[in-house]
Amino acid sequence: MTIYIGLDIGGTKILVASADADGNILQQVRTNTAASLEEDLHALHRMIEVVSQGEKIAGMGAAVGGPLDWQKGIVSPLHQPAWRNIPLKEIMQNHWKCPFYVDVDTNVAALGEYHFTNLNVHKFVYITISTGMGGGLIVDGKIDRGLGGAHPELAHQAIPYKCKFPENVACECGLSDCLEALISGNGIRRIYQKPAEKLSPEEWNEVAYNLGLGLRNIAALYAPDIIRIGGGVAVGGGEAFLQTAAQVMRDQLRLVPPPQVGLSKLGYETALFGAIALAKFGLKE
Repeated sequence: MTIYIGLDIGGTKILVASADADGNILQQVRTNTAASLEEDLHALHRMIEVVSQGEKIAGMGAAVGGPLDWQKGIVSPLHQPAWRNIPLKEIMQNHWKCPFYVDVDTNVAALGEYHFTNLNVHKFVYITISTGMGGGLIVDGKIDRGLGGAHPELAHQAIPYKCKFPENVACECGLSDCLEALISGNGIRRIYQKPAEKLSPEEWNEVAYNLGLGLRNIAALYAPDIIRIGGGVAVGGGEAFLQTAAQVMRDQLRLVPPPQVGLSKLGYETALFGAIALAKFGLKE
């Protein structure tokens, strides 16, 4: 049997799964991210051995935090200090003798949501709201990139926000009015001095309003068919939070049709499913 391998390499955990030619997950394993690169690479090889069970591997895909060079497969995930300028593609292809593809985790998650929920639309935007915020744009089944292959930063748009503690708004990129600074897990902790799950209904509404303005900008600029949102903050806020934001988007949007807005259908494993899609379909220019 020919199989595909997906890797979700995060700042706190690593997920590895095998899938058949139809994309059905055969086996999945998880471990915590270690403090050293050597331990993480050893864990990756061991986990791939476990899920592949000696079968022929047709391709591997990996979701990793940015920044990275997706063409050369060199990664430097911001939240993993031990991983700096690591030629992951070269390492994995030399070891496993199969094609290997890697991209920013939000791009990979967008691919997973697109392929594994059978969207088949012209333009699709995936957004994750967790510790930070990010997103990916899929156009006709392919990742859409910016100038020089740059990854569009949906989280770092500026909005005319509402916030009862404006003095606490500060983005980790160094600017003061980014969307991420207002609605991400870290942003919420900084502003409200508590985690998202402890927000009052009034505070959730404030976060939803700011998300809605961000969705309005995304809709106005990209005119997508569908926007799906995942990540811990979005899942924690639930459908009510998301639909409040979607209503703000619709109320503030002119000239372009409002896209459908909903929670991710794949939950916390969206990037892992995306890595399987990457292994199967590769990265197209």
